[in-house]
Amino acid sequence: MNIILETQRLYLREFTDSDGFHFYQLNNNPEVIKHTGNKAFQSLNEATNFIKNYSDYNQNGFGRWAVCLKETNEFLGWCGLKKEKGEIDLGFRFYKKHWNKGFATEAAKACVNYGFLKLKRHKIRGRVYAENRASIQVLKKCNLKFEKQFMYDKKPAVLYTIKNDTN
Repeated sequence: MNIILETQRLYLREFTDSDGFHFYQLNNNPEVIKHTGNKAFQSLNEATNFIKNYSDYNQNGFGRWAVCLKETNEFLGWCGLKKEKGEIDLGFRFYKKHWNKGFATEAAKACVNYGFLKLKRHKIRGRVYAENRASIQVLKKCNLKFEKQFMYDKKPAVLYTIKNDTN
């Protein structure tokens, strides 16, 4: 198990093949994927293959990571950074039973710090469908600032960014 970073309550680690189960479960809850633009996996095998073929760690040296509770090792969801069109995108997704407990904010803040301190990135962005108020609140709590509105997958979306002026 390759732990990337830790917070007070959480640790974030690279995905393992067994995480396919969690990706299958997460994406099969319509409420969890309502604001993501993603579709449910058709099978556990499809989700496991997605994890097995996840190449961001090798290509970029970072990516999205499994978020686990230190106390129990329970998989809560995922959070992390993704290189997309030359920019660094902050993303997260959690099981519904773990919403409104501060886990997304705690993990996202750690990822922003990691991006600035460890990866020496100058700017991190977060794209969210405009109707996804909860995710917008997480970005605001991580000190990302509203930059613009735009259309994403034919739906109104917003872009939030944070800059690291020390690099």
